[in-house]
Amino acid sequence: MNSSIDTNSLLLQLRAMARDAGIPSTDKPSSELTLGADRIEFSKVLENSVQQVNGRSIEATQLRESFEAGNPNVELADVMIAAQKARISFEALTQVRNKMVAAYKEIMSMPL
Repeated sequence: MNSSIDTNSLLLQLRAMARDAGIPSTDKPSSELTLGADRIEFSKVLENSVQQVNGRSIEATQLRESFEAGNPNVELADVMIAAQKARISFEALTQVRNKMVAAYKEIMSMPL
């Protein structure tokens, strides 16, 4: 069984998720991302993604509560769309976490 990770595929998936999360992309090669004054830290990107997923969840909850309270300005369709956005965002974040754990396990199992 071959459990190697295709790094190019993983990088493309992460870039697509970052774009969907509203994180601006850069066209610089990865070697330039870690050098210079405009250094992008992975932890900050991950933190921003978690905050955006949390924000979508809070927004969906607030819309649901407003609809349940009888607010005439809140449509059922808006509530359902916000709930689906929150669910999909959470699932995407979960997939990123799963990929990171798999990559970590693969690195840890490499012989020295």
